[in-house]
Amino acid sequence: MKHICLLFCLMAALTLTTEAQPKLIPVAKGLAGNSINAVVFRKNSLVTYHDVQFIAFYNPKGKVVLSRRKLHTSNWELTETSFAGNTRDAHNAISIMVDGDGYLHLSWDHHGNKLNYARSVSPLSLQLTAKIPMTGEHETNVTYPEFYKMPQGDLLFLYRDGQSGKGNLVINYYDVKSKTWNQRQSCLIDGEGKQNAYWQACVDSRGTIHISWVWRSSPDVASNHDLCYARSSDGGVTWEKSTGKKYNLPITVQNAEYAWRIPRNSELINQTSMTTDEAGNPFIATYWRSGDSDIPNYQVVYHSGNTWKELNTGFRKTPFTLSGAGTKRIPISRPQVLVSGKGNKAIVRLFFRDHERGDRVSMAVCKDINQNRWKLTDLTDSGVGEWEPSYDTELWKDKKLLHLFVQKVEQADGEGVTKSLPEMVYVLETK
Repeated sequence: MKHICLLFCLMAALTLTTEAQPKLIPVAKGLAGNSINAVVFRKNSLVTYHDVQFIAFYNPKGKVVLSRRKLHTSNWELTETSFAGNTRDAHNAISIMVDGDGYLHLSWDHHGNKLNYARSVSPLSLQLTAKIPMTGEHETNVTYPEFYKMPQGDLLFLYRDGQSGKGNLVINYYDVKSKTWNQRQSCLIDGEGKQNAYWQACVDSRGTIHISWVWRSSPDVASNHDLCYARSSDGGVTWEKSTGKKYNLPITVQNAEYAWRIPRNSELINQTSMTTDEAGNPFIATYWRSGDSDIPNYQVVYHSGNTWKELNTGFRKTPFTLSGAGTKRIPISRPQVLVSGKGNKAIVRLFFRDHERGDRVSMAVCKDINQNRWKLTDLTDSGVGEWEPSYDTELWKDKKLLHLFVQKVEQADGEGVTKSLPEMVYVLETK
């Protein structure tokens, strides 16, 4: 009996160890000459509705490909749509989301373009409508389309109206019952013709919308400065600061809440990620160079419930500088952040790529934010080029399972395109 118990214990230990290992599920080959399929601001690259997962990417011909599978299988059903994008510009990424009734929504190919939007003809279908408008307002100069799902199944659609250094944040709201869009904000954050907000957003379990952003004064990334914050508990109609004080809209440089002051020329990156702990406190992940250092490091700015605090991870050792316009070739990716628990017991996870670590998919975990100690783990054995992380937000919310979109891609500096051959698109499954 003693030997049998020991055998079962060993089998259980082996099973747990095996299940904890990351697993790469191949989908199909995609365009890899630039980072268009693997930029951090894709909301989303893959998304799950109940037990069906969808993924989207550009194939080597520049066509939008949609695919779906049942979770925990490797059998993907692929459809090459009639839609294509200017894949020479890595800004023109694809974003997807599934609403509460199971309809897939798709937006693609935007860098100052007219809105490109379609949705599935029926729940869980890969067949799409033709291009359709949303509201018909402010839809001629669209960049950075992002979908977010509300707890009741309605959707948000965020995008920039305008250009780098001179753009405004627009928010549309989709009502599942009526299947219609309305414009909640035509100019939530106003650059006043002098700058624009590069944002990241999330929706917490209570349905509160959180937005943070850096200001940029010109197309030059070196002009990024400061980190600001706003939230809405009524679907984006009214907005307030972390103190509960109402904003008089639009939000401007003058009336914004500054979560953290960061000077220009600090190697501060734009368009990263944010989330909340289980109490709804925001956590914002980015990177910049502190004034006493020449090394940009990943930073987490979070709200404790009383005040804003900063975690400087400090594990990077290599300096670099950021300047110029277009999509940059940078030795590290922008980070994704996930948080479990709340308050002082919150566990913070960052997902990133760093040349210091062989450009692998990597994770940094902090289990005690008061101690600010980070454990680093590589989730892939080989490098992924200029990849940046995006993940299945709904699968994480619903089941606390992490699925990352992974593809080895290259990126020439300043919006260039390399001669890289197509590379396999994967879903990296990990607990």
